[in-house]
Amino acid sequence: MLKRIFTVTAIGIMLFANIFPNARAQTAAPLTREELQAQIEQKNRQLDTINNQVQTAQKNLEATQNQTRTLQKEITQLNGSIKQLDLNILGDAISVQKLNLEIDSLNYDVKDTLSSIDDKKQAINKLLVELQKNDGGAPNLLMVLLKNGTLADSIMETQSMVNLRSQLSLDIQNLSGLSRTLNDKIKQSSQKKSEVQLHQKNLAVRKEIAADQTATRKITLVQTKNQESTYQQQLADLKKQQDSISDEIGKAEDQLRASFNTGLLPTKRPGVLAWPLPPPIRITQHFGEKSYLYRNKPHNGLDIGIPIGTPVFAADDGAVVAVDNNDRSSRQKYQYGKYILIKHDNNLTTLYAHLSRQIVSAGANVKRGDLIGYSGNTGYATGPHLHFGLYWAPSVIMKSIPPAAGLVPIGVVVNPEDYL
Repeated sequence: MLKRIFTVTAIGIMLFANIFPNARAQTAAPLTREELQAQIEQKNRQLDTINNQVQTAQKNLEATQNQTRTLQKEITQLNGSIKQLDLNILGDAISVQKLNLEIDSLNYDVKDTLSSIDDKKQAINKLLVELQKNDGGAPNLLMVLLKNGTLADSIMETQSMVNLRSQLSLDIQNLSGLSRTLNDKIKQSSQKKSEVQLHQKNLAVRKEIAADQTATRKITLVQTKNQESTYQQQLADLKKQQDSISDEIGKAEDQLRASFNTGLLPTKRPGVLAWPLPPPIRITQHFGEKSYLYRNKPHNGLDIGIPIGTPVFAADDGAVVAVDNNDRSSRQKYQYGKYILIKHDNNLTTLYAHLSRQIVSAGANVKRGDLIGYSGNTGYATGPHLHFGLYWAPSVIMKSIPPAAGLVPIGVVVNPEDYL
């Protein structure tokens, strides 16, 4: 029985050695552990400073959203958004540097763990050899007594073999623990490499969005000729058109609500849906609240204040049913602007509106937490935010409502906070 255990253990050691054949091939970081840790802490301090500046800029932007709309206010908001984007671009670059330093530090841990595994393997092999010399480690007391001649020597030899077996058992347990540690370290390294890729993607996208915001600022000044009166006339025309769109949506919603069956909705409870944005969450307008922007009509979704270019994630598994844009230009902005609509299996459909970028296509299947786009300020909005809408899925229709471009999603709206 003991021989079988030793054989299985030895095979397990060889198999484990083959699981990570390239682990030792990793290039050691040129910095020491202490230097790496010092640089990681420095990057953390830099990120804290940047995050504080981003949050301050966001609060300043949100403070202006309820102010009277003027040309100067819009230019101030555009400048604020560009500043936020520049800060977040810098933050992404520093995050990539920090993650790479953490990966280098993990490489040290992997190297040390592999060295400990090698030591344990050698110790186990040595114990196996010693025990094999004694007939597989099963002491025959009569043979030991005849060989040694005295009872004391026989007892000492028998105890020595018992100690060898105990040490072997302990070494095998330690080896098992080291293997789990190695797996954890390699998993952490893999996760950090995925985070590096995400930050690199965010950085590239945010640079594009910053260029868009700069272009919008220029177009705004050119088309208004930097005149407040021209700007106000354009604003009045836009509001009149948007009011007409809102009226048509309201009529369609009333008709759809007549067939609304609340029994088909999932039970209201937290966690049915995940928040579509990373924390911290700042709700600027709750579902059902009234606002001058919507002529004191109840708000049909949840507005979350967030800097332009913030990653937006799918609230649950589902199928992307629409990826569209209601804007005709940077000055003719209607309803939801760039939006994504996802249908879920629980009779709910989620809407992600006012985006700056959409990175999924209609017909795609997404998982809860998948990156689907980036927040923005497209559509009819007073400032950067995400409009998160929730519909009773069977009621959703897509309708053309000029002058809005594309199709506008309409359906029986549900309070998102009942499921977040």
